[in-house]
Amino acid sequence: MRPFRVAKPRLKPRTTFKNKLKDERAVKMRTMLKSKIHRARVTNCNVDYEGSITIDKDLMDAADLLSYEKVDVLNINNGARFHTYVIEGERGSGEICLNGAAARLVAKGDIVIILSYHVVPENEAITSTPRLVYVDSENRIVDTKGEKDWAKDLISTL
Repeated sequence: MRPFRVAKPRLKPRTTFKNKLKDERAVKMRTMLKSKIHRARVTNCNVDYEGSITIDKDLMDAADLLSYEKVDVLNINNGARFHTYVIEGERGSGEICLNGAAARLVAKGDIVIILSYHVVPENEAITSTPRLVYVDSENRIVDTKGEKDWAKDLISTL
């Protein structure tokens, strides 16, 4: 019969993922407003489409939105707030079309605010500036403010 052996104490604690996270400095992240299309008018609703919001490509570019990017839509007329994703619309059309289930939360002619966000380290959050796009009643850009103003300045010099 073997004698009972006492385990030797470990000199160093076992490295686990949890312990490793405690040792490293965690970077605090913040979700910040990246861009906003302010007071756009809904031009169409299509309940039979799979889902999403179709946005004029000019507005997408101005607001720094990509196809399939998640956005929040705030309906000024009825107070509804919901998430969906962006689909590229025809450039210059002024199109703001809610599709699928989201189409039941708006009516043609409603005024909406479209918001996108990004996650940034806390030290960058302090200086983060959202891109704001203001439109008229036909969803034509009347003004922009924020991060990409250098592009507007460059175009005005040409």
